[in-house]
Amino acid sequence: MYIGVDCGTQSTKVVLIDVERGKILAEASQAHRLEEGENGRREQAPAEWLSALKESFFAALDKAGVSASQVRGIGVSGQQHGMVALDDDGVPVYPAKLWCDTETSVQNADLVARLGGEAGCLEKLGLVLQTGYTASKVAWLREHQPEAYRRIKSLLLPHDYLNFWLTGERVTEAGDASGTGYFDTRKRCWQLDVFAEIAPELDPQRVLPRVLEAHEAVGVVRPAVAQELGLSDQVVVSSGGGDNMLGAIGTGNITPGLITLSLGTSGTVCAYSDTPVECDSAMVANFCSSSGGWLPLICTMNVTSATTRVRKLFGLDLAAFGEKVASAPIGAEGVTVLPFFNGERVPMLPNASADFLGLTSLNTTQANLCRAVVEGATFGLRYGLELLGDLTAGASQIRLIGGGANSPVWRQMVADITGTQVICPEITDAAALGAAIQAAWCDQRAEGVTLEALCDRLVHLDAQTLADPHPDRVAAYQPVYARYCAALEQRHGSA
Repeated sequence: MYIGVDCGTQSTKVVLIDVERGKILAEASQAHRLEEGENGRREQAPAEWLSALKESFFAALDKAGVSASQVRGIGVSGQQHGMVALDDDGVPVYPAKLWCDTETSVQNADLVARLGGEAGCLEKLGLVLQTGYTASKVAWLREHQPEAYRRIKSLLLPHDYLNFWLTGERVTEAGDASGTGYFDTRKRCWQLDVFAEIAPELDPQRVLPRVLEAHEAVGVVRPAVAQELGLSDQVVVSSGGGDNMLGAIGTGNITPGLITLSLGTSGTVCAYSDTPVECDSAMVANFCSSSGGWLPLICTMNVTSATTRVRKLFGLDLAAFGEKVASAPIGAEGVTVLPFFNGERVPMLPNASADFLGLTSLNTTQANLCRAVVEGATFGLRYGLELLGDLTAGASQIRLIGGGANSPVWRQMVADITGTQVICPEITDAAALGAAIQAAWCDQRAEGVTLEALCDRLVHLDAQTLADPHPDRVAAYQPVYARYCAALEQRHGSA
């Protein structure tokens, strides 16, 4: 058996799989607290991740009715971009600043300028720095928390930190490292000249983790943790990766031709490539995959985070919210929502706020506002999908994951807005599943087991979730999407 862990923004999830039987045995999760402050500050205490991992681990084993001693390997997925700065004792010098933290937009703009603008970033990194990447967080800490900055001995990402706790090793892998902003995504190595611009006082040879290949093991679980979790000796910990990269593995998106689209707290659209991708738009991130290739993607910052705000504003549970969305017509009778509650990355609007447009005395209803915020979040993903160009133009299917994928209304909306067939894996927390599959690959690769074979055995699609685009609805959404783009242009001068 193998364990997959996904440390997300809202919770840590654990999945337990039996590779021999091709079966998912159990899932469990435990929530985190998100600390929010002025100017877009969003932080978490890494200690909460450890507590949630342990609780979810034991809950999954209990649900499956099995012993931890049967586990052969662990893989860890983590929310990308988070800054976990540790001192010499491995203790955080400051709370982890998260991917959705936009407090560092000033530092990001300064770094982009110092690197030679978008062209300079592309030349040095293969992508353009975005607010939310780790680079501007380090620069922010240097400027605003100099005492904490001086104590830094290691700079890790959230999944790296969990691997460090499990094994004592300070390492990373190319997929997650791609989102730091000081990693060359084409050569798959640290870009030391860029790091020197960000943190000139820090020695990269000491503070940056060693980069593993996707199939490599971090090591084995250290004895103290093995005893605490009830694991046997020699439990392997795989390289792991960012949640987007492991989510791609968990949907079987490891060869060209498929799209993985996540309706999570944030939204992502990604497609596998065997080679690095150079896109016309700076908003497309040429990330590496956690399976040995590349995973160019776009990320929007407001999906279920936006819909949840409106749902809770009206005091609705998920079922009632879904009913409201379904009861309103396409286009919500003229209501348009730019749901940028957390600022936005695609388009690049880190300081934006949400807008509810087109409200009148006739169309301002709960149903229209609920539908409009779901449409707005989905239009943002279509906007990003179009930026990927030829990479996704011929895709046959969208594999839909994340909490929003549980909604039949939303699944059909994605199919109709994108004009592409949609289906969900049986387990929509694909990042945790992908982490477990990667752990099995790492453990069994020497025996000739391939990642493709493991995905074929363990990624099961849920036929009941299949949604084909309906021509009439596809046509009906075209002017509504055009209205969204016009509102974006009018409000922000970007579309």
